[in-house]
Amino acid sequence: MKSFACGDVVPGCQARWVCSTDEEILFQVAQHARASHGLTEVPATLVQSVRDAIVIH
Repeated sequence: MKSFACGDVVPGCQARWVCSTDEEILFQVAQHARASHGLTEVPATLVQSVRDAIVIH
C-alpha cells in the first residue's frame, strides 16, 4: 500500500489517501486539487511533489 497526505505539499490541508498504486493516488489527488484547491490543471511540478511525498507501506 501507498499513502499520501496533501498537507505534505499544501500546508494545512488534512486530506489523506491510501491506495495500491501511485496512479490511483495521483487520480484522487487531481480530483481533490480541483474540488478543494480550485486548480483547473495540475502542473507537472505539483505532480512531481506528490510523487516525491508518497510513502510506501
